[in-house]
Amino acid sequence: MSVPDGFALDASHHPHITTLQRYVRTADLEDVYEAVHRTLAVTDTGALTYRAVALRHADWGVPGQGLAVILLRPGPRVLDFQAALLAAISPFTGSGGTAAAFVTDPGEDISRSTLDWVDGYVPAQIGPDRYTAHITVGFATLGDLEAIEAEPFEAFTVRSAAVAVHQLGNSGAARTLLRSWPTPH
Repeated sequence: MSVPDGFALDASHHPHITTLQRYVRTADLEDVYEAVHRTLAVTDTGALTYRAVALRHADWGVPGQGLAVILLRPGPRVLDFQAALLAAISPFTGSGGTAAAFVTDPGEDISRSTLDWVDGYVPAQIGPDRYTAHITVGFATLGDLEAIEAEPFEAFTVRSAAVAVHQLGNSGAARTLLRSWPTPH
């Protein structure tokens, strides 16, 4: 992308498709892992499919730049899984999290847009016509993003290799893998 130092997919910025974001009390993490495990045990993970439909961008609070994403259309089983997952972990979640809940690099501050995004994920990103599934691919200037978005996009199917719980960083980056469950296809 045209802002190469703005976002990197690397060992501490894992490529991912967010299903749910919540503030979780650290003392309840083991209970969250068990709730995710129980939800996965009754889910046909092979049916959790997405359709990549476009390259788009979102304003994430950096003037003149946008966060570039591959926009995904979730299949119906994904929405069922999201609802079941939310129900399973809700007893262990809260709101009003602070920057201390996030992974940061030395000298980095967590942006207000990141704090607000996680806090408002439920209900803003839950269910049909609300959930904006995507894979973040980088930052770019708005001009470059508009040019890229004008190009044809060939749709394709996407499946996850695993379901995971991450501790997040800025821009919703999956920074630290806490637990993972492979999804057979």
